Amino acid sequence: MKYIVEHMETMPMSEWVTLEYKKMLQDVGKENLLICSLPNETKTTDIAEELIQLGLQWTTLQLDEIHTKFPSFTNIKDKKMCLLDPRGDSELSCEDINQFEVCILGGILGSHPPRDRTNELKDKYPGLLVGKRLGALQMSTDTACRCAHYILDKQIPFDEIKFIDYPEIRFSKREAVEMPFRYILDDVSGKPILPDGMLKLMKKDSQQSIEDLF
Repeated sequence: MKYIVEHMETMPMSEWVTLEYKKMLQDVGKENLLICSLPNETKTTDIAEELIQLGLQWTTLQLDEIHTKFPSFTNIKDKKMCLLDPRGDSELSCEDINQFEVCILGGILGSHPPRDRTNELKDKYPGLLVGKRLGALQMSTDTACRCAHYILDKQIPFDEIKFIDYPEIRFSKREAVEMPFRYILDDVSGKPILPDGMLKLMKKDSQQSIEDLF
């Protein structure tokens, strides 16, 4: 399965987005991930060096154009693209691997509070995108990618995936932050799966928020 992130964030990429994209590369492989719809003026120097070193594929092309440069990610007119949509008609299932070749996610998911970005894509490409749900709760972008990867590539049904909702990440007795998303639990550690470096970034952001009050 190929995965496309419809990038809808500002440039250059934030540290948060960079860490999520890095984790997605590690999960599904560089050949299976494409970041599209970046601003037309985007240059390689606008992409984090660590992502370039990992082989991140990216383009300013839109969904209906990417097949001209990345043919393995198919043509949207073939109707082989599945859009992860909280209001999709049905849940993403293991059997969907037989119907779709590409799974679209990204800036569409992971914002809090959720923004109605899926409808923007549906309106832009009427009748060409099939919406599929990943449960009722919002996920971070990398978690949504990992969940779809488990279901489609690893053939693990959604109801067999272990989740934790809105986990509290505690840095010390007095420092903690509640994450407003659903995460997949690691079978070994029993902790939510986060991108490497995310805890450090969260702590820095939390401390910065407190400093802004003074």
